[in-house]
Amino acid sequence: MPAGGRPTVRSRRLGTALRQYRHAAKLDQPQAAEVIAASQARISRLESGHVTARVIEVRLLLDAYGVKDLEVRAKLEELAKRSKNRGWWLEHAQHLQPDYLDHIALEDDATYIRQWQPALVPGLLQTPAYAEAIIAAGPDYIAPENLEQLVKVREGRQAKIGEGGASYTAIFWEAAVVHPLVNVDIHREQLSAILGAMKRQNVTVQVLPLSAGVLVGSIPAFSSFSFDSEPAVEAVAMENLRGTSVLEAPDDLAAYGNAFDLLRSAALAPEASARLIRDVLRSMKEE
Repeated sequence: MPAGGRPTVRSRRLGTALRQYRHAAKLDQPQAAEVIAASQARISRLESGHVTARVIEVRLLLDAYGVKDLEVRAKLEELAKRSKNRGWWLEHAQHLQPDYLDHIALEDDATYIRQWQPALVPGLLQTPAYAEAIIAAGPDYIAPENLEQLVKVREGRQAKIGEGGASYTAIFWEAAVVHPLVNVDIHREQLSAILGAMKRQNVTVQVLPLSAGVLVGSIPAFSSFSFDSEPAVEAVAMENLRGTSVLEAPDDLAAYGNAFDLLRSAALAPEASARLIRDVLRSMKEE
């Protein structure tokens, strides 16, 4: 069973896929239950993510549903194996909201990560000092020891990008570059860190110019994730004042995929974005 009795993002993804393939095969839950010699209640709980399917159950169900694609089968079997794994982030679970844990699990599984941030430097690019300043300035009081843990978690999230474990694209508004929201020294360090990250082959950074103000105001911050060799959006996470919302409905995924494409088209190219950041750094040194 997923930790704490609540569906984990991995068990939920697995359950959703199994339900979709069952529907495509035109089988009902009692028929699926017969395949694995279990109750209809177990199929229901597997499909809702409240329990994690064993690998042998996944194989038997996919056989019954006529799923022969080896890549799909391997992906779902891997989800079954990993759903019960204890991720590094669970060491900090007492300091984190459950939905934020889901966000981190999505990042950990993703092959493609895209982030749009209208006001700040995206979290996966933030330096420890910038992250600490931004988190501390939030509306909720955070005890110093919890603040330290949150910054460590943010650093842990960045490790996959630094190791080249996922293709990462970030877009953020020019205001985050030209108008420091933190101490000037911290801001300067942050801009230098972004330029360093842009040298990695798996990282793309684009700055949306100030002139795109209407577009900025119409699209809230979000992260999207893909889990296969192709970058089709399979989950979206949206941060808010009280936590993180994960969207997985097809219509939602299509809408946010289109929104990111729109932002990418309106943003400066990576080379022009780097020139802008370097120009701002140069002007800061001259002042």
